[in-house]
Parts: sequence; structure tokens; C-alpha cells
Amino acid sequence: MKRCVLCGDTFLSADWNCPGCGGSPPRSKGFVAFAPEASESNDGFSPSYFSRLVDLEAGHFWFEGRNQVILWGLRRYAREARSLMEVGCGTGVVLQAVHRDMPNMHLCGSEIFSNGLPFAAQRLPEADLMQMDARKMPFDAEFDAIGLFDVLEHIEDDRVVLRETWRSLKPGGCVLITVPQHPSLWSAVDEHSYHKRRYVAKELIAKLVEADFEILHITSFMTLLLPIFVLSRLHYRGLGRKLSPGEALEIHPLLNGLFSKILACERLLIQLGLKLPAGGSLFAVARRPPAAEK
Repeated sequence: MKRCVLCGDTFLSADWNCPGCGGSPPRSKGFVAFAPEASESNDGFSPSYFSRLVDLEAGHFWFEGRNQVILWGLRRYAREARSLMEVGCGTGVVLQAVHRDMPNMHLCGSEIFSNGLPFAAQRLPEADLMQMDARKMPFDAEFDAIGLFDVLEHIEDDRVVLRETWRSLKPGGCVLITVPQHPSLWSAVDEHSYHKRRYVAKELIAKLVEADFEILHITSFMTLLLPIFVLSRLHYRGLGRKLSPGEALEIHPLLNGLFSKILACERLLIQLGLKLPAGGSLFAVARRPPAAEK
């Protein structure tokens, strides 16, 4: 169900006109906007970075590798899902991959920054896209699956986001999460990316359990590349040089191809059920209990 951001009533409707108060959300850059005041004044990301990001994502080993882990998780734990909301969809790189793999899935995407939504719409015109604050989701028991892909680390109140995610999922629905891992890997790239934290597995598990989720699966990924990540950070620390996120993502095509092959081998281990103990990122799948009421 949808939840009116003005009066709090819940309703079933094809549009966002509330039958209770008659109100409807405004629009920003052509998209329904539930938190327009936060679109340009938020410290979780730089909206000017979207145009750069959309050029870097295509074919990049990191984004392709993450997409493949996400798709495996959806097929393994949410294969019956008919609807997916990606919170913090950015330029739509994940939604596009999901659509190619699961063309019958109804896809929605939200982004706190309206600037990212035109890029997502260009990649996937079929998706329902909206401007939204992840801490105030206008839904109750609406989605079979929700994705939080490298989103939680940008938000100070990550516990609030997990509670809102729980409420927005249908009973039995799954949340799929990726986050950067290992605080010891903190670098200037995290600072430039407006990260609030890097996670450890115990922290993410504890926060999910606190929000009444059942943990279905958790594993590290970007594991086989972890030594390279560590050496890279040590190298630039030694030089006293700080890389911007764009510079950190730039890579020679030959290395990009090599890293993609390494991650393909790593995925085989994950698909075989091996839970990798360390890696640059963490992947978790959790479920809202089927009969839970809160």
C-alpha cells in the first residue's frame, strides 16, 4: 500500500492522490518527489557526480561484479518476487541489470537526489522512479524485494532506513544489501564518497536483527581482489595523495578485464555456498518474517 506523506493514511491507488486528504506529492525534474527539500541539501553524496558515474559504470569490473552477486542473490532468495524497489538507485545501473535478467519483474527506483533520476530513466524507461528520502518511505507492505546497494553507508541513521525497509516489504519479502566492509580500509575515497562508515559483518547483522529481520545469507565479496585494494590504499597513503572517487574507478582496460575474470571465479565460490570471511564489500540477504506484525 501507499502511504500519504501529508496525512499518513494508507491507500491502494494507481496514482499518488490521497483519498483521505486529497493531497498529492509535488514533482521534481518530472518525477514524483516525496522529499524535495532534501534533494539539493544532503551530505550523503554529491549530485554533480552522476554524470561522471554513468560513464564509469558501464563494463567496469566493480559494478559488473556487484551486479552479478546481486542477481545471484535475487535468483536464490527472491525467485518468486514480482516487484523490486531499489532505494538509492543512482543512475539505474542495477535496475537495468535486473530487468535484463528478470524482464517480468516490476521495478521501482528511488533516489534522494533528483539529478540522478533522468539517467536511470534513460537506462530503464519502464521503471517507476521517484525522489524519496530512505528514512521516510511512503509505503506499507508494498514490495516483494527491496535493494539497498551501497546506500546505508551514506546515511547516518541507517537503523531508521532498515526499519522503514521492513515496513515497506510485504511479509515474507526480502531485502538485499551491499555495503563497503572493513573500517581499516577507510581512505580518502570514502571521504570523497560521503561515507559515514565502513561495516563489519557483526554490525550489519546486529542492525538487521534489531529491525526484526531474519538473516538468510551474508558473505563478503571482492575477496580475491582485497590484497590489491589494501596495497593501493597503502600506496596512496605513502604518497600523501588523495584520490577522488572518479580517479579511484579509472582503470586500464586490460586490468579491468583481468579483474572481471577474477571476480567470475569468486562468484563460483559464492554460488557453491562458501561464505567468504573477508572482502572489500559485504552482501546480505534478510527477510521480513511471513506473519510478522510490528
